[in-house]
Amino acid sequence: MRHFIACPLAIACSLAAIHSPLQAADATYDFALPAAPLANTLIRIGQQSGQQVLFIPADVDSSQAAPVQGRLSASQAIQQALRGTGLTLHITSNGALSIQPSAPTESAGTMSLDAMTVVDNQLGTITENTKSYTPGVIASATKLVLTPRETPQTVTVITRQHMDDFNLTSIDKVMQHTPGITVTSRDSERSEYYARGFGITNFQYDGIPIQRQAQYSSGNTMSDMIAYDRIEIIKGASGITTGSGGPGATLNLVRKKPTHEFSGHATAEAGRWDNYRTEWDMGGPLNESATIRGRAVGAFQDRHSFQDHYKTQTKAYYGILEVDLSPSTMLTFGADYNKSIPTGSSWGGVPIFDAEGNDVHTSRSFNPGASWSAWKQFSRSFFTQLDHYFDNGWVNRTYYTYQTNGYDAQLGSVGLWSPEDNTLDAARYRGKTRSQALEIYASGPFELFGRQHELVVGASAYRNHWQGNDFRYRSIPVENQSFYDWTGDIRRPDWGSPVRDNDQLTLQRAVYSTAHFKPTDNLAFTLGARVTNYRLSRNVYAKKTGEVTPFAGVVYDLNDNFSLYASYTSIFLPSSNKDQNGSVLQPDEGDSYEGGIKGEWFHGRLNASLAYFEIREDNRAEYAGFNVERNESYYEGIKAKTKGLELELSGEIAPGWNIQTGYTWMTIRRDDDNKKITTEQPEHQFKLYTTYRLPGIFNKLTVGGGANYQGTTWMDVSNPVKGTVQNHQEAFWLVNLMSKYQFTDKLSATLNINNLFDKYYYTNIGYYSTKAYGEPRSMMLTTRWDF
Repeated sequence: MRHFIACPLAIACSLAAIHSPLQAADATYDFALPAAPLANTLIRIGQQSGQQVLFIPADVDSSQAAPVQGRLSASQAIQQALRGTGLTLHITSNGALSIQPSAPTESAGTMSLDAMTVVDNQLGTITENTKSYTPGVIASATKLVLTPRETPQTVTVITRQHMDDFNLTSIDKVMQHTPGITVTSRDSERSEYYARGFGITNFQYDGIPIQRQAQYSSGNTMSDMIAYDRIEIIKGASGITTGSGGPGATLNLVRKKPTHEFSGHATAEAGRWDNYRTEWDMGGPLNESATIRGRAVGAFQDRHSFQDHYKTQTKAYYGILEVDLSPSTMLTFGADYNKSIPTGSSWGGVPIFDAEGNDVHTSRSFNPGASWSAWKQFSRSFFTQLDHYFDNGWVNRTYYTYQTNGYDAQLGSVGLWSPEDNTLDAARYRGKTRSQALEIYASGPFELFGRQHELVVGASAYRNHWQGNDFRYRSIPVENQSFYDWTGDIRRPDWGSPVRDNDQLTLQRAVYSTAHFKPTDNLAFTLGARVTNYRLSRNVYAKKTGEVTPFAGVVYDLNDNFSLYASYTSIFLPSSNKDQNGSVLQPDEGDSYEGGIKGEWFHGRLNASLAYFEIREDNRAEYAGFNVERNESYYEGIKAKTKGLELELSGEIAPGWNIQTGYTWMTIRRDDDNKKITTEQPEHQFKLYTTYRLPGIFNKLTVGGGANYQGTTWMDVSNPVKGTVQNHQEAFWLVNLMSKYQFTDKLSATLNINNLFDKYYYTNIGYYSTKAYGEPRSMMLTTRWDF
């Protein structure tokens, strides 16, 4: 199957043409395009004319376009550009303009819109409507628009099709499907994501970094997927694009763009435990010339849970507007909003041991939270960007975003320390994190030694201000019921006034540059650096000026399908953790290495990678104890080494058969005594998700499923009698199934079954010596109407 790139729009999805194909074909435009790389010229023609221009990257990568001058139709302009390239123009049945070799291969004649993708030249491939489990190109790792095979780093992408097939409506669910990612749920509201043994605190939205306030679970991990085209997970350190950050992975949530023409969908969903959801999504051109395009989406979910007296409502809204100020300039505005309103939130899990040191046994449905306990969260953001295309093939983007994440946690949990206590531990926390980010960068081609290369230069400014209040911790006697008879009914305490104020201001300023050199057809080097000024102030203080984060990568093509690659970058992770004396730890610094082999088949429709990674840290923050006087944990800085292997495969292995799978082996050890650390994360992990659309008369039916394997994990926990002991969770499998039936072109129904064999497992195996069960077997039926 051929992989086509559609280029009617430079920066978002495409210029939506509302004319018929014949009208569009007859229209003429004033072109004044200089000689340039053919791909860039085709993009400009598609942008200016509003027509779909389809091409295979491999067919045009080495070609230069001739100058295009005069008042011409889109097809006449393309014919001028193709002079001397050995390529020809074909018009598809729906009026799109397809670029093909003069002697098309057999597969070229079987092109379908299912194989077509739309390129956003600054962010990568839009995956919506591609029916694919892999992207065409990505830009999140280095700001350079490269295919997965050309990127000298492991990048996993969960596409829109994967999310729709398996009903991945939340970021938690997406992470559960992502190879190499571990999801740990401390309680009903707090989720932590881990990659390569490190907690993920680096979040990006459309490639712009926003810091996460992980401790208070303030909005990032509740993102509803209705607003997003795909989630990109950049494995390893990504200092070139994020500045400071952890070396495990970076999550880049890429928002949906306005559609080519008026279209949308609506769903009605119902599942186990009174789980109901509905969503709507519509977009298209807003004026006759299609120079203004918009999109609006929304989702509402009301769900109960397998946990007693727990339920939650979530709301999500998103809107985006694109305005073409000229054929070469586009202005974008957008905003989104998420809110979660739970009732019966748990705070921590169930204690592992009773006062006599024996295991505590409860049902999976047992909820230690009070009926009024609620960890409310919200997230809202506004963003705008200005994109301009220059005649020499360069592109400039200016992006600004303002985001507020907030929480109001009124919490109560029974038996937090021991079932015999017969007390409710209660506390209240509330606060907001306001983040602003401004980024300006430009990318484009340049020539050196007779060959063409790519360059990105940029600057960014980032401000993150967290302010919050902690109220007095309370211990309330539970009357007329024991721990095991707990129903959640108890009075809510009077919280009084705050006893502690949290105030942290983070400022970052940076300049960066990345270059992609092609000294030969088979060899490519990626070199870059970021210079960051970092400052943390208010309640805590830390400062770093002129921190240089280098990046170096190399890719060598062995043949048409395989490439060897290697990359290096440094680590810069400032800390707000304190040592036993109350002083802030020095930043965690070190080096991150990766190397391996990548494969690509069917013109990018199927991608694979095998990577070895090694991360060396000089000052890793490790928990060292609890200071009762300051009522906070304290840490020590240690040297550590992480190493591991990752194998991934994603895409279409046969017509109608999609797959995303990966195996990860990982271990982290201290340098001084070689002791293994972060044992809560599995050493071995495997994930597989696949769907297949049946052929012939059964082609209305799609079947699929998935499996997650997690190796043995353990944590040191406190036993009242035996002291510190290890709490183990043995290796386990989880199996999921899905099926979809397409009743008509517009109407479909999908059934998803998770944890098919109703496996008992834990999502928390020792946080404050508590445990939390994972979700039992669940089902969700989704009906969808496309229009």
